[in-house]
Amino acid sequence: MLYGRAAESGQLRSLLLRAAEGASGALVLHGEAGIGKTALLDQLAAEAGAARVLRMTGIEAETELPFAALHQLLRPALDRLDQLPGPQADALRTAFGLAAPTGQDRFLTGLAVLTLLSEYAGEDPVLCLVDDAQWVDQASLDALTFAARRLDAEGVVMLLAMREPRPLGLPELRLEALDREAVTALLAEHAGADLPPPVRERVAAQACGNPLALIELPRALSEDQRSGLLGPLPATPEDPTPSTRVQAAFGARIELLPEETRSVLLVAAADDTGELAVVLGATHASVAVLEPAETAGLIRLDGTSLVFRHPLVRAAAYRSATLARRISAHRALADTLTGAAHADRRAWHRAAAATGPDEAVARELDRAAERASGRQGMASASAAHERAARLSPDPRDRRRRLTAAAQAAADAGQFPRVDALLRRGDASGAWDADACGDADAGRDDPAAAELARVRAALELNAGSAVRAVEVLLTVDGAGPAILTEAFHAAQSAGEPDLIERVRARVRAASPAAPGTLTALADLYGGESVTAGPFDRAARDDGVLFSERFLAAHAAHALADHEAARELADLLLAHCRSHGLLGWQATCLHLLAEAHLALGALEPAARTAAEGLRIARYAGLDHRACYLRTTLAACAALEGDEARCRELADAALAHADGHDLGTAAAHAHRALALAHLGAGDAAPALVHLDRADRHPAGPPVLAAFLLPDLAEAAARSGATRTGTAERVERWAERSGRPAALAMAARCHALAAEDSAAEDLFTAAVAHGERAGGGLELARTRLLYGEWLRRRRRRSDARRTLREALESFEKAGARPWAERARAELRGTGEVIDSTSATGTPLGRLTPQEREVVRLAAAGHSNREIAAQLFLSPRTVGHHLYRAFPKLGVASRDQLTEVLDSR
Repeated sequence: MLYGRAAESGQLRSLLLRAAEGASGALVLHGEAGIGKTALLDQLAAEAGAARVLRMTGIEAETELPFAALHQLLRPALDRLDQLPGPQADALRTAFGLAAPTGQDRFLTGLAVLTLLSEYAGEDPVLCLVDDAQWVDQASLDALTFAARRLDAEGVVMLLAMREPRPLGLPELRLEALDREAVTALLAEHAGADLPPPVRERVAAQACGNPLALIELPRALSEDQRSGLLGPLPATPEDPTPSTRVQAAFGARIELLPEETRSVLLVAAADDTGELAVVLGATHASVAVLEPAETAGLIRLDGTSLVFRHPLVRAAAYRSATLARRISAHRALADTLTGAAHADRRAWHRAAAATGPDEAVARELDRAAERASGRQGMASASAAHERAARLSPDPRDRRRRLTAAAQAAADAGQFPRVDALLRRGDASGAWDADACGDADAGRDDPAAAELARVRAALELNAGSAVRAVEVLLTVDGAGPAILTEAFHAAQSAGEPDLIERVRARVRAASPAAPGTLTALADLYGGESVTAGPFDRAARDDGVLFSERFLAAHAAHALADHEAARELADLLLAHCRSHGLLGWQATCLHLLAEAHLALGALEPAARTAAEGLRIARYAGLDHRACYLRTTLAACAALEGDEARCRELADAALAHADGHDLGTAAAHAHRALALAHLGAGDAAPALVHLDRADRHPAGPPVLAAFLLPDLAEAAARSGATRTGTAERVERWAERSGRPAALAMAARCHALAAEDSAAEDLFTAAVAHGERAGGGLELARTRLLYGEWLRRRRRRSDARRTLREALESFEKAGARPWAERARAELRGTGEVIDSTSATGTPLGRLTPQEREVVRLAAAGHSNREIAAQLFLSPRTVGHHLYRAFPKLGVASRDQLTEVLDSR
């Protein structure tokens, strides 16, 4: 019976009841050791009824073994693996060591967990119980929380119990101390009636409402203590908490066991397999030796496994032993755990037994790290590299391994850990070439280059983009990988001087090569460029992916937005087929920007939202900042000023604090678009002036905002000398119709009447060749306004009607209203009802995404893989969307969407 937990029990039961109706839920239980987390999980499992229960308990000794906890939890469901999409099934097989590493992204494993739970549920709910989650390995925890955050309509409940809360992005329930009534009832049941009231009160005071302490402290009392002659078990002086008192109580009971039993318990505490045969094999003991511990209620044996009654029993058995005995226990386990299946455990036991530098053990940990990396257990790989570094006799090996630890942590998105590792290396002199006995370590040294990349990644994500470039430029003889990342960081910083320094390094490194980097150097240096090198590089599977992305981005910078969209789609497909979710966020950003430039607001917003979800879960704060600016621009064009400001302000807060000048410029441009759409040019000009920080810099750096700057200046009666000329220089290098249209429009806004009309006409012609879209509609709006103010009402009406139709089709409400106002100014009577309301407008954003993909012919499984949902949730969204759209089947969706 549970005392004092009625409210908590009710909350957990409600999750289970909702799961029986098809809903899903996740919750994190947290509280100190012994507070009752396990008891609540036990009670819920006992009341699960028809629900399928998956359960595991984290073990401290397994925290560095990637996916160990996940395998333990999902083992009963692995017969459903063949029902998963191929890449997801491969990801789980790789994670569990059932298949060779395939280079899949770590987040694909989380998506596979979500799909597997959905398949395992079938017609009955699934209850996933993860106890002692504070000791679950990071790879497993990442996959579980990734799945938990996306649970929706699968009938799955996931509960994670841990001691201290962690930022997992899930609802939390904290277990507090029991109240006085529950304490009295629990003591009465477990302490017996013979305990004198003063002793009972002392036990209650020391337990502080902790249920396990209330049960175990009375058991630890001697006869004199129970009679009241001596005080109850005192608190340990260094940590007087209930859990410490309980651990001390368990320790006291362990000390009463025979010496041989205590020795076997120590090995069991150091072991993480839970297999009785392993413990007995390492100690050469018989199972009879463990009988006193079983009789004392400290362990439970079932013939093949040994389970400690509570993690505090394990901790007491291990920590009460001397260092020498603990070392012996780990050595015995390392000698017992033979074979490839136990290679990682063997390496960690040998590391735990090491008392000084040991290159042989360090190499074993290196191999464990490589295996973890192949399974995308980057956090475990980082830990193995770090421990190997500590065991390295050679300073150069120590530097190499510590660098690898930081790189793996960066790949895992653990940037605070990256920072800590780098600081540790700085403090210990690990990065000092002299300390490593290598005076030439900085020259063409792979370790130095990798260290620079790690420092730059940390700076770009959590520090300063400017410093990221500076770090990369310190590498002597930098190769394409370093220079590509330097270009990327310099673009983010938006500083012409930095870009020029990177250009100079590129020129020095490859003076004759017409590759991506030299083409970029030309683009940002003002030389003439062609799209050929960029297009070829973006499509070449043999080129570094980072270089392929920069090549695709260059197409966008050259105003070849259709090519940028196509290339972004190509790269995104590569990421999805290979499970590269981290790069997906970057490719989705480019794809969203291409959609936005082409005037496709809904696809742009949908794509950017997907990218932002990935970036947030992957800890990619830098990319999330940019994606927020794209979403802010979409919101501005759609007329959602409040959302635009919220997103832009969040982006600016990050960009200004991390020297992301280009992201800040995009955020200011989004705010300016909101003002321009409302016809309020003066505040728009203020934001655009803030965005245009380097008028003398390369025109391509500011090309995305210069047309807006020209419009805001013209409409507010201000002068911004040279703006049109900068756009023209960019357009000349681009040669694309979209760029030529922008240049002609900017000149038209600043021209005298005699020249303006020809320029507007040219801008419209170029815009039509570019494929139309919002920019052509904006050109027609400005041209129509110019015509109306010259009382050419008939010409103005024709142009403004075309603009209005485009704005309404795109869903650009404020711009459509501007066009209507201008049309009314010509004397035309028009229906004021917006045509932008569509059947899709009745759907939630998630339903809208599902419907679009279903209309395109994708199956529920394919949609689930793309949107990071379970197939069952996709079906649930379609079930809710069909009545809203007035359709009865998927076959009718295309017709509804085509009627927009």
